[in-house]
Amino acid sequence: MRVWSVANQKGGVGKTTTTVALGCLLAAQGKRVLMLDLDPQGSLGSYFGHSPEVTTRRSFDWFAPSGKLDDSQLDASIHDTDTAQLYLVPGTTALATLERSAVSQDGMGLAVSRALARLWDRFDYVIIDSPPTLGVLLVNALAASEQVVVPVQTEFLAIKGVERMLNTLQMINRSRRQPLPYLLVPTLFDRRTQASVSSFRYLRKTWPDHVWNSAIPVDTRLRDASSRGVTPLALDPTSRGIQAYASLLKTLLKTTPEVAPATGAVAHG
Repeated sequence: MRVWSVANQKGGVGKTTTTVALGCLLAAQGKRVLMLDLDPQGSLGSYFGHSPEVTTRRSFDWFAPSGKLDDSQLDASIHDTDTAQLYLVPGTTALATLERSAVSQDGMGLAVSRALARLWDRFDYVIIDSPPTLGVLLVNALAASEQVVVPVQTEFLAIKGVERMLNTLQMINRSRRQPLPYLLVPTLFDRRTQASVSSFRYLRKTWPDHVWNSAIPVDTRLRDASSRGVTPLALDPTSRGIQAYASLLKTLLKTTPEVAPATGAVAHG
């Protein structure tokens, strides 16, 4: 199993779209992929028609006190999508309550890691859609991951927020044996605007070793896919957006070794 987090401490930069796009592209390659929504806003679950107001059979269940999460509860949180090999654990607004309980529960920062350990042979990839704020949810996502994808909207205010995310990664790295690799991915790029072009150049100049050499363009087909609740690949495999994500996936696979397809049945709801 390979675990990637899509994270940025700013909303509206394309985290959920990136999660879905990478997930469906991996599934199209025959990989078993689990998308995990850890954002209390539940955007990833909403994408596929799951209301964030529902609290059961969601990622919230993964944060049961240590030893209290049973296999049937874990299995029930995993839902099918209309795409073969692509599965989903929706988020819920109840996730926002975990910050208070985290103070009194030891090991809360590793809840997701413990749950994934029990699914290790059943999925090839897990992609975590992370919340935009620093707290127990983001810490869980980063602690469980071996690669972080950081979507960065190509506009000045979004770029200024990158430093907060990188500071968080430095904090996480202090408790890891090996540094957590990350890739800054320029998103919502519009080459017709000077602001977008200047922001892209600034990213490349400031973090040359950690910025993807291309960008995800502004593409209405990505928005259309979201509004229809289908993956960008299912809606239009020739669109500029999904082609850009296919290129990004190739880059990620070069830095994260491929894995053999998972074996064993996947229980789902």
